[in-house]
Amino acid sequence: MESSFDNLDAAGFLEIWQHFDADDNGYIEGKELDDFFRHMMKRLGPQEKATEERVQRLKQRFMSAYDVTADGKLQIQELANMILPEEENFLLVFRREALLDNSVDFMKIWRKYDIDCSGYISAQELKAFLKDLFQQHHKEVSPDKLEEYTDAMMKVFDKNKDGRLDLNDLARILALEENFLLQFQMDASSKEERKRDFEKIFDHYDVSKTGALEGPEVDGFVKDMMELVRPNLTGPDLDKLRAVLLRHCDVNKDGKIQKNELALCLGVKPKP
Repeated sequence: MESSFDNLDAAGFLEIWQHFDADDNGYIEGKELDDFFRHMMKRLGPQEKATEERVQRLKQRFMSAYDVTADGKLQIQELANMILPEEENFLLVFRREALLDNSVDFMKIWRKYDIDCSGYISAQELKAFLKDLFQQHHKEVSPDKLEEYTDAMMKVFDKNKDGRLDLNDLARILALEENFLLQFQMDASSKEERKRDFEKIFDHYDVSKTGALEGPEVDGFVKDMMELVRPNLTGPDLDKLRAVLLRHCDVNKDGKIQKNELALCLGVKPKP
């Protein structure tokens, strides 16, 4: 397999990804997937005819090995594992076992690397993030390579091509799990249901277990809550909505949202 993509670097990988993710939705799936394996067939055995049967056989073989999520489509990390030489696989630092399952942890990262507090991650800020990630993985990367990887990440994930990443772009890079609040019926009819749901929700966002939401815990809650009605939330949007929530819910003005304050805001009576 490796010989068919010898000397593939980040830029070459990027071209392949963008070519086959034709609808730019972050996956290679359906007809795109068949086209990709047809292309693979030609590279692996140019002398053999790429019949439909052979293409499907090749697809089945590689998808069973590399489709980690078993969803029948290729994510960018899965494709990288398939075709990038290990020393060039700059996406290894985003392994699936490092998946974020809490928006609070995501917002900690966002706040740390949005150094100028602009509400966006610039190329320079992304480079600082990647540099720290490589160091955490004990991976030595030259300044030139770091520049190349930053450029590749910006080209793949900067969806509106404005030279910066917004909240949704970084969430895609970090493979943030589905919005936690989607599992709840916000219009739960009985008081008991609402009380039970409130306890689960508060416990999820109160990562520090202090009985109050503060800092990135408030950010994570606001992000998930607002994305239920506004999917493309930006950093500046989040800052405004955070201020609104604190103004309405932070009764004692300590910069935190106590459990009873949030319950009052949401019209729920929490457990004593």
